[in-house]
Amino acid sequence: MRIVFIHPNYHSGGAEIAGNWPPAWVAYLTGALKNNGFDDIHFIDAMTNHVGPDELRAKLAELQPDVVGATAITPSIYEAEECLRISREVCPNARTILGGIHATFMFRQVLSEAPWIDIIVRGEGEEIIVALMNTIAEGRWPEDRHKIKGLAFVDDGEIVATEAAPTVKDLDGIKPDWSILEWDKYIYIPLNRKVAIPNMARGCPFTCSFCSQWKFWRDYRVRDPKKVVDEIEDLVDNHGVGFFILADEEPSINKKKFIEFCEELIARGLPERIQWGINTRVTDIMRDKDLLGFYRKAGLVHVSLGTEAAAQMKLDVFNKETTVAENKEAIRLLREADIFVEAQFIVGLDNETPETLEETYQMAWDWQPDLANWAMYTPWPFTPLFQELRDQVEVFDYSKYNFVTPIMKPAAMTRGALLEGVLKNYRRFYMKKALFHYPWRGTGYRRKYLLGCLKAFLKAGVQRQFYDLGKTDYFSMKSRDDVTFGFDMTRTIADAQMSDWEDHADKKRKAQERRDALRAQGKARAVERNAAKACGGGTEQMEESRSFKMPNGATATRTEPAE
Repeated sequence: MRIVFIHPNYHSGGAEIAGNWPPAWVAYLTGALKNNGFDDIHFIDAMTNHVGPDELRAKLAELQPDVVGATAITPSIYEAEECLRISREVCPNARTILGGIHATFMFRQVLSEAPWIDIIVRGEGEEIIVALMNTIAEGRWPEDRHKIKGLAFVDDGEIVATEAAPTVKDLDGIKPDWSILEWDKYIYIPLNRKVAIPNMARGCPFTCSFCSQWKFWRDYRVRDPKKVVDEIEDLVDNHGVGFFILADEEPSINKKKFIEFCEELIARGLPERIQWGINTRVTDIMRDKDLLGFYRKAGLVHVSLGTEAAAQMKLDVFNKETTVAENKEAIRLLREADIFVEAQFIVGLDNETPETLEETYQMAWDWQPDLANWAMYTPWPFTPLFQELRDQVEVFDYSKYNFVTPIMKPAAMTRGALLEGVLKNYRRFYMKKALFHYPWRGTGYRRKYLLGCLKAFLKAGVQRQFYDLGKTDYFSMKSRDDVTFGFDMTRTIADAQMSDWEDHADKKRKAQERRDALRAQGKARAVERNAAKACGGGTEQMEESRSFKMPNGATATRTEPAE
């Protein structure tokens, strides 16, 4: 059975300005399938190779697959749907499969708008995809489809979701097949090295209201650090990788495992051959402030911190559990340890104003991170914060949900003014860094790295790719208030998806009502018990004090039960 995976051709002008990122999902799925006897697997990286519709048709016509699979984050969903539509057109008998975070939570929306998709894989794919491929290969599809956990599909006109599959417990049993990727294509621009995105842990114990990763991975699991280093050593030895970023939401949560990981890298001499970066929380940096030098020795050179906002009020909205003072101190500690630090700010909520944008700039400059990034608040449709703000969301064109397009319109600003304010922050911050910091400070390695980052920014700016500016009329003579972002306003929430949301909201409301009723009932019973004891001679009756004369003439007080 021939399987073809496709990475959709989506570009946004966001993270990709630093280079082409290898799609790790295909390596993990391919490894799981090959370990179970499926070896006729092909991969089309339409994003990295800018594969258009005609070229995709030609490739699929040549391969003639039995199964075509794609993945999608929210902004790439329409490209993924189009890939599978073309697959159905070219190979009408092939099964079409979609996975990824958007399809996992929005499967009713996807199946409503893309009926040519046969199957949606919900959640972690390694174990589900093996069960699914076995069923198809053995001719038991579609008869046995209801038996496979973690799927969604249309059956007799109705959207069906099977029971959720359990999370993958044996992460060390997963052996990714990195050879399926074209490694010469994945270059990290700041260092001009091949880059990888391996996985050390899955899940996150925190529940930031704007994030969906903790919902997707569910429980938190960590791999054996030695197994992870085995994988990194393979990437260095066999694929020439010189830089990696751990894909985890927060790889330093488990301090013991993270230290073991660093020790293993040092023991094998890998920091001399490969450097790496992570995303983490301010709280972990504060906790490990005495270990930052050790982490740098292990090759950690770049930390992206989710500082999120300058105003503590916004931190509280996002459930970040950190303070502004801690953010500043964490940045100072990282720079002292010679670790490049990137501060991430979220802007564009309803209460954003020109003054709050200016505040984030002033605070970023005061904190002095090496890099700063202002990301537009993007209301992922499957997060708690989206459900709270849903009445304020006007745009349901998910191709623009990319952190660089202002989906939300602040009450006191136009979207164009918001974009201009963000770009002004970038211009000021990096102009001053380029003139007074990057060329003159730190070691040769530090200068090379930071000037490489600056090169990536400048390249994206000249090509008008930064913040997707080439796809808007930002460079026209129009007022910034009239910038056109190209939203497809015909896009709406599908009826099936809306009904599912309303059903969940109704269940949540009823559950809360039951909890409130039980609390009220408990309080009422407590009042009744106290009243009964007070009136019926219980141990908690009211007492009164009476005075009397002692034989020596002194006055004493005796407390007696009230009559």
